[in-house]
Amino acid sequence: MRKKYLEKRLGPTAQKVLLLLLGGVVLGFARSPKQYWRTIETIKKDWQKINQHTLRRTIRNLYRSRLVDIKENKDDTTTIVLTEQGRKRATTYNIDTIRVPEMKKWDKKWRIILFDIPERHKKARDALAKALKNMGFYRLQKSVFVHPFECGSEVDFVIEFFNLRPYVRTILAHQIDNELHLKQYFSLT
Repeated sequence: MRKKYLEKRLGPTAQKVLLLLLGGVVLGFARSPKQYWRTIETIKKDWQKINQHTLRRTIRNLYRSRLVDIKENKDDTTTIVLTEQGRKRATTYNIDTIRVPEMKKWDKKWRIILFDIPERHKKARDALAKALKNMGFYRLQKSVFVHPFECGSEVDFVIEFFNLRPYVRTILAHQIDNELHLKQYFSLT
């Protein structure tokens, strides 16, 4: 079994928190004030979208998983810092490099992602399609993608990243009529 499956899977909120904390690291490398303030605005907007109760629970779980460290300051404030393990984990959820890990033994189920995203969200729709393609999904139709391996966390992260939850559905199927072609495409034969 691959190491990734031995680790605890992170939900979308935990993934977002790790990425937001990693955004703080990115600020240290900002080369221009414009880049610095753009990063600050992005972090601020994403941080405000997270439910506060869910955030506290998620940070507690991240602390228990040793992905973040919590430091109490003298002025009664708290600082949350990514650990080295947390930094590594956060970069695995980078939207540009995220991939679906290959299962050791295929469970003979197909993960189907379908979406119907309004035209007013065209850029997000195109970005979602591109992200699914980059993750290794096969495009069955314009807004239908399929993959043979477990990809729930990765797909949830991408859906949350583009804020498209109401428009995307996932299906777990035992059979598809063009299964032979898909097995060849994913080298499962």
